[in-house]
Amino acid sequence: MEKNIVPFEELSIIDDYMANAAASDLRVGKQFSRTLVEGLLQIKLGENIRVNIQRAIVGDTPFKRGIRLDIEVLEYKADVNNSLPVSVYNIEPNKRRDIDIVKHNRFYQAKIDSRNLNSGEKDFVNLPNLFVIMITNYDPFGYDYMLYTIRNKCEEIPELKYEDGLCFLYFNTTGTLGGSKDLKSLLTYIQNSSSKNVTNDIIKQLHEYMCQVKESPEVRAEYMLWEEKIFYERRDAKEEGRTEGCEKERLRMIKAKLEKGKTAEQIAEELELSVEDIEVYKSIIEH
Repeated sequence: MEKNIVPFEELSIIDDYMANAAASDLRVGKQFSRTLVEGLLQIKLGENIRVNIQRAIVGDTPFKRGIRLDIEVLEYKADVNNSLPVSVYNIEPNKRRDIDIVKHNRFYQAKIDSRNLNSGEKDFVNLPNLFVIMITNYDPFGYDYMLYTIRNKCEEIPELKYEDGLCFLYFNTTGTLGGSKDLKSLLTYIQNSSSKNVTNDIIKQLHEYMCQVKESPEVRAEYMLWEEKIFYERRDAKEEGRTEGCEKERLRMIKAKLEKGKTAEQIAEELELSVEDIEVYKSIIEH
């Protein structure tokens, strides 16, 4: 059976399974996450960081949507256990093109901010800076840039500093404009994490971490199970789609026959259904 899923050996950082496996690895996960953030943003994180993987933030009620964060790096000024972070870096490798990526990130930002301030805080000054980092293998905006940096601003007074601490960063691995040679090299490696794309020290570090993770039998075995799960989910979804298509076609046929003046009994006999089934379809059509 054709599964159309990336072979384990060819997994790259752009594949969220591999990014999560690397970031959650007990040996190199924290270093991998730190290096990835520092390489993308060209910054140096402080000594005190915490890395959360596949963190779920549930909805406010059972009827409200929650979110799942791929990689979350929290940066602290002091003790990671007894203080709020000063900055949060949410990293999301994303190959999907069937979502509204901008509103997706707006929703994620709101959910992340909602749980990064302690109950009883009288001021919002302690709300951490938030960097929502989306890494795509396509151009989300169509201008061929490697990086699109989005911050809030005042339209009437562009020079007005509106420092709310929020920044959306869209990294496009296929982009050619803007950025730097080092950023382009890093994005090329994220898209295809092979030794041939190791061109500087940052990428060399990431590649060493990736190699260690891929050598783990547990990571390979888990991917095989994940691969099977995805395959059967896709197959079931396809079957559900076929079933839904059949139902729509049946409704169309029954509606056409009713419009021709045929009775429920006649339609039931022609379609080999019960009269009760036809009555149900009739009620759906009439409403």
